[in-house]
Amino acid sequence: MAESMKGLKRTHYCGELRAEQIGQEVVVGGWVQKQRDKGTLIFVDLRDRTGIVQLTFDDRTDRAVHEKAAGLHSEYVVMAKGTVLKREAPNPELETGEIEIFVTELRVLSAAQTPPFHISGDNKVNDEIRLKYRYLDLRRKGLQDNIRMRHELAKSTREYFYENGFLEIETPMMIKSTPEGARDYLVPSRVHNGKFYALPQSPQIYKQLLMISGYDRYIQLARCFRDEDLRADRQPEFTQIDMEMSFVDIEDILEIGEGFVKKVFHDVLNVEIETPLPRMTYREAMERYGSDKPDTRFGMEIVDVSDLVKDSEFGVFSGAVKDGGSVRAIVAKNAAAALTRKNIDKLVEYVRGIGAKGLAFVRWADQAPACSFSKFMREGELEQILERLGCGQGDVALFVADKNKVTLPVLGALRLTVAKQLDIIPEGYNFLWITEFPFFEWDEDSGAWVAMHHPFTMPMDECLEYLDSDPGKVRAKAYDLVLNGTELSSGSIRITDYELQQKMFEALGLSEEEIEAKFGFLVEAYKYGAPPHGGMGIGLDRLAMIMTGADSLRDVVAFPKVQNASELMSECPSPVDSTQLKELGIQLLETKQAE
Repeated sequence: MAESMKGLKRTHYCGELRAEQIGQEVVVGGWVQKQRDKGTLIFVDLRDRTGIVQLTFDDRTDRAVHEKAAGLHSEYVVMAKGTVLKREAPNPELETGEIEIFVTELRVLSAAQTPPFHISGDNKVNDEIRLKYRYLDLRRKGLQDNIRMRHELAKSTREYFYENGFLEIETPMMIKSTPEGARDYLVPSRVHNGKFYALPQSPQIYKQLLMISGYDRYIQLARCFRDEDLRADRQPEFTQIDMEMSFVDIEDILEIGEGFVKKVFHDVLNVEIETPLPRMTYREAMERYGSDKPDTRFGMEIVDVSDLVKDSEFGVFSGAVKDGGSVRAIVAKNAAAALTRKNIDKLVEYVRGIGAKGLAFVRWADQAPACSFSKFMREGELEQILERLGCGQGDVALFVADKNKVTLPVLGALRLTVAKQLDIIPEGYNFLWITEFPFFEWDEDSGAWVAMHHPFTMPMDECLEYLDSDPGKVRAKAYDLVLNGTELSSGSIRITDYELQQKMFEALGLSEEEIEAKFGFLVEAYKYGAPPHGGMGIGLDRLAMIMTGADSLRDVVAFPKVQNASELMSECPSPVDSTQLKELGIQLLETKQAE
């Protein structure tokens, strides 16, 4: 039967005790990590969120307490009162390793069944089991360290924005559905039968309204929801460090963003980030790295050789250039030994799987380079190509020929894959601003220009004249913050001119009825005086994942979802009572199961 803690008050956390407390009487509480019965002496490792301390029991001093300790098992919850003593055999692996608590009073507050896996260590356990028993998994030191670091990150974040004059303001969690981009999570209304709220994909519209309302600087650690497929760095619900500023331009916002990065990395990791952070336009990032979120910790940049091969007898190359595309390559330095022909064949399969027609290569392992297209090369052509690429003996060059919308992203993905295979990506934190994003992109399926950003993003001033005549030339006052190849933040300067906003809606093909239905209240607000403003949202979960060195968002989120957006522990989503559905005016349709 569980005992009461009445009369016992915890004085210290387990991991706080040091040699300075020797001789003091203390009370600690926690979970039994391990019990070691040596006969006369029993040792118990007691664990709480701060660490482990050793409890010692001696039947020569107090037989009753010793007998109670003999019955302890892993994960029992106990409180212990005793005197801090110097350990005869110190444990250098523990921060409390110089001391122990000689226990004079022990209370078992809660017994525990044998857990389905060991809490200590990082022993290999099926992910599904860990997530089903997430409350046990969260007791592990690794996860507790991650969750604690995430807390420190959130604390430092709030301190920074408070110090810089931002007001923390909560925006609604149940909002109007304006399906743009990812799908909304919908919430049916009982009072307004047949109508729905949506959970916010971001607080975008509300924070712009706060700027119109005169609050000048807004911050929120906002919960956001997107009904989209999951990846290692994506969850259906996530936390966004959301900010907005008035009477600013891009430079002001980037300066605030850089100050934030500098502070949190200093506070949480004691790492100094040099500012100002480097910048790169979207076009340059795509041309050099094939990605709008490039990992710049290593080279292997993309090189254009189109001018050298446009008249080549190798039809794959010359044909791509004639069709308006390009021929580009990356060079893996000193990789000929690691990238065997068999490995290159696997890379050919890989690029075909992501949209390329094939992959040409030069592998220079011996005195002369082995080239997959050498028989089509006229005298001196291959030498010119290799000179342009800086490819020498020991190197491997990989070529893709196609339209730029294929060539660049395929080489960008291939660059990362090869770098990981060669293990050449160094440790460290490489921040980068990506600026001047295209405002529109051409959608071949619909045969129309579509927005790359939300419709409130401001075009660059010098591009306004092209809105009607040449949408492909229009660049946006938009910017992303990238860290080690991961997009951390996205933001922009907003449109505040009523007439320009209407023009942007029209350029995006929205009718007056659609504008009124989706954004009418915001457009109306612009008529009453809107200051110039802009902001950004920073993914707190992604930032925490990188700062902790975790492989997945699951390792920095207390209760995560799995790939099908379910939570294994509570088994949600789950069916609801038919009475609840009836109150909401909802009827479920039967779906035929695939045979």
